[in-house]
Amino acid sequence: MQEWIILVLIVFAASLLQTSTGYGFSIIGTPFLLLIYPGHTAIQINIILSLCLSAFMIFKIGREVDKPLFIRLMKGSIPGLVIGLFIYLYLDIRVLKMIVGGLILLLTIGLIFKLTMLQSRNRDFITGGISGLLTTSIGVPGPPLLLYFSGIGKDKAVLRSTTLAYYLFVYSASLVMQISFGGTDKEAWISSLVAVPSLIAGILLGQLLFRWISPNIFRVITYVILLFTGGYLLLSAF
Repeated sequence: MQEWIILVLIVFAASLLQTSTGYGFSIIGTPFLLLIYPGHTAIQINIILSLCLSAFMIFKIGREVDKPLFIRLMKGSIPGLVIGLFIYLYLDIRVLKMIVGGLILLLTIGLIFKLTMLQSRNRDFITGGISGLLTTSIGVPGPPLLLYFSGIGKDKAVLRSTTLAYYLFVYSASLVMQISFGGTDKEAWISSLVAVPSLIAGILLGQLLFRWISPNIFRVITYVILLFTGGYLLLSAF
């Protein structure tokens, strides 16, 4: 019972952040879920709930999706999903956490000091590939998208809608691949079901907050999320 109370609080906070900013469910949820569940179970709970959140939200904001960008991200993610699956099944995840955590911190520092970049088709594909790799390996697709979209100055409404559409694809593909090759367990599905009411509550409150978040506050939240994620990944690798 205590485990489920902690789960409900984690999911509420993560879904609130996701719907109010466009990011944050996996970035916040996965690290804390790993504290109360075994690795593969925590990753699958995160993916199941993220899939539910994306499906629920996309019907409300799907018209704002940047479709050409979404298609390029989706195509780019396919090789990344395959590579990430091998990491999930066979490789030492601590090494990946260390590398990704260090890169996120370095790039976030660059963004804080106004590092910008130009959008291009190749960069769209590469971002999708890295995100796909992180989805099947550790269940966290957000950091590459967050860094890239912040660097190119994407409008926050388009950013939120496009990432949700992309998540719907990449989480579905990841879950199917993980179950097909690595299996699943009953605990992941029961815990996900228990957390659904708090997920919906976070979504509804987050939609209200989204209207009141200014671009400057949005940017600060982005940096905090990235710094937290990078620091956590580094520390959890040891």
